Amino acid sequence: MYPSISATQWGSPTAPRKALLIHRLTSCSSAWEGVAQLLVAEGFHRVLCRGSESPWHAWRRGTDYRISTLAEDLRPYFINDTSYDVVIGRSLGGTVALSLLPFLPKTKEVTVILLDPPLEREGTAEMDKSWFLEAIANVKTAEELVGEFGWSRRDCVLAALGVSMCDRTTIDGIFSHNRPWSFSGLFKNIPPHVKVTVLVSDPKAGAVCHVEHVPRDIERLNVRVLPGIGHCIHYECPEAIMDAI
Repeated sequence: MYPSISATQWGSPTAPRKALLIHRLTSCSSAWEGVAQLLVAEGFHRVLCRGSESPWHAWRRGTDYRISTLAEDLRPYFINDTSYDVVIGRSLGGTVALSLLPFLPKTKEVTVILLDPPLEREGTAEMDKSWFLEAIANVKTAEELVGEFGWSRRDCVLAALGVSMCDRTTIDGIFSHNRPWSFSGLFKNIPPHVKVTVLVSDPKAGAVCHVEHVPRDIERLNVRVLPGIGHCIHYECPEAIMDAI
């Protein structure tokens, strides 16, 4: 028996389509607010996002932070062949979504969208870890984020909230339990009923996904680089996500 499901939800339970959103490390489910509202406007039913109870978030500690284990923790969302028209994973959530591909029910076609997922980061893993540790040790205010990135105040408030909810234990676990950090091979597991689109941020604007790390010879796999767009695609260019859908 699976535990009860807890998630942030948007939309009407009677609407025709469903979406599952998976957030990144140092984020929270509410950070998807802007994208979720766009999805609801397009007729999606009860848009779900795993929130602060995720094992890669501070409110719920874990002991095993392997990507495969994080994906397994989402299995309750697929009990009784529950299916989704769209699954979107951002950053770490994109890598988790890749691990979810074998679990997706075969009852309908599924669009999976990965937002700048960290596929091959072994050479920069320690630097990445230090960046996250610095971020949680010195949480920037919403006002500071507005000044630095120019995002809406809503998005900056939610971004600051997510960082403040994370702690060192989670970050240490994520980086120590996933060595070597190499996940491009997961693209080999795309089922025939799934279409995957990878949205890659501009390398000059802080991308963590490199287009050369995405295989080119895989069916049902598309890649799009977003010039001028940074790592936080859902804040900076949500229309690219809707175009992919």
